Amino acid sequence: MGPIVQNLGLSTEINFLIAFLLGIGFGFVLEQAGFSSSRRLAGMFYGYDTTVLKVFFTAAIVAMAGLFFMNYLEMINLNQVYVHDAAIWAAAIGGIIMGGGFIMGGFCPGTSVSAAAIGKVDAIFFLGGLLLGIFVFGFFAPMFSGIISPEEGSYWFVDSHKKISDALGVSDSIFALLLIVMAVCMFVFGEWLEKKFARPDITKEI
Repeated sequence: MGPIVQNLGLSTEINFLIAFLLGIGFGFVLEQAGFSSSRRLAGMFYGYDTTVLKVFFTAAIVAMAGLFFMNYLEMINLNQVYVHDAAIWAAAIGGIIMGGGFIMGGFCPGTSVSAAAIGKVDAIFFLGGLLLGIFVFGFFAPMFSGIISPEEGSYWFVDSHKKISDALGVSDSIFALLLIVMAVCMFVFGEWLEKKFARPDITKEI
């Protein structure tokens, strides 16, 4: 809950309770959006189902608008929101590895938990592989410390203590408008993809 906890004077216990309820709600929304189906998730890569694109772009827009409104109502101070220093190279390499696992297994970490919770056998195996991967990475992580936490001046270091709006040299409001326009364009593009790569034999089973 971040700065809201401090500004509203909520106790740590209430903070954990709210986080728990939000987590349950997030899983419920994932399942209702069809993200417990590996075929639907893989459809994003093949073009016949762009639900993933639509749901996550919608979530980003709603979250962004919510932050702006809460900042306006003084429920949250955006200056208190921590912008994590991104290890860009590590994120790129990790994204490629995760993307490969995503398209082969049909799940990402969050959706695998959602699907496993309703008894999907493939998701349970995927989740087991995910946990094994975490263990193996944790064992070898010291070998990659220079990439994960690069020091200034190293090859892997990129100064990224900025928001995207700062990097682009525009205000947060302008960036929000650009993101909304981008989302609308992506929705239209997604609809075009679904028509072009329609696969009735699969979508009927989802």
